[in-house]
Amino acid sequence: MDRRGFHAAALAGALTALSASAHAAPQSQRMKPDHDMSAFPPSWTRADRIAMLLYPGFTALDLVGPQYMFGNLMGATVHLVAETEAPVESDTKLSIVPTVTFAGSPRDLDLLFVPGGGQGTLAAMRNGALIDFVADRGARAGLVTSVCTGSLVLGQAGLLRGYRATSHWVTLGLLGAFGATAVDARVVEDRNRITGAGVSAGLDMGLRVIERMRDRQYAEAVQLLAEYAPQPPFAAGTPATAPAETTALIGGMFDGLLGEMRDVARAAR
Repeated sequence: MDRRGFHAAALAGALTALSASAHAAPQSQRMKPDHDMSAFPPSWTRADRIAMLLYPGFTALDLVGPQYMFGNLMGATVHLVAETEAPVESDTKLSIVPTVTFAGSPRDLDLLFVPGGGQGTLAAMRNGALIDFVADRGARAGLVTSVCTGSLVLGQAGLLRGYRATSHWVTLGLLGAFGATAVDARVVEDRNRITGAGVSAGLDMGLRVIERMRDRQYAEAVQLLAEYAPQPPFAAGTPATAPAETTALIGGMFDGLLGEMRDVARAAR
């Protein structure tokens, strides 16, 4: 096995042991690994400060997919940030416990992440404290990222003006109201802004972030660890491939929400 192969194989075992300690525990409290990591490049371990936003009604997979990726960044601290310390319920009733509040979040971040949702995202766009937090941390963060309609929250916070970005296909057309250039793509990178399309695109976005924060081999190793090799049973993942009647059915569900989001965007502009 060559050095590249050795690193990838060794990383798979190391990440499993380390991921539990790479979340919210301070650096001084993390357990040392019980195996030799001397062969790993020193650049693979960094004290990254990552904040992942929670708000009522967020889409759970928007958060959990990228959180798996970020949680496997050796040396990183992943904060789950919410307005209060109370558990935050997703749009499918899955509750996540925050690790820190807006006030307690690190001021300077290596990565800020915002998930999307439906009515919950609309409420987040109208939440002054939340938007102020996103605008403040995003202005200094090394990377500013989102999945799905989370890009609308970034837009509401003024963080996408002059940037290329994407969103869920239903809301892609709203990005222009925030001064962004909408791009119909799974993941869009523009300088330090990385946005993912709808829900499952968070896995792809997360791997792109890992590549940016470490390197390609590290990202490939995490992908292998996750056995992320999707083979969906249906070719209905985008409007371009889904049956027209299915696209119309789903798109029509959000006419009212789109109208309200458009009103918020116009008010912000």
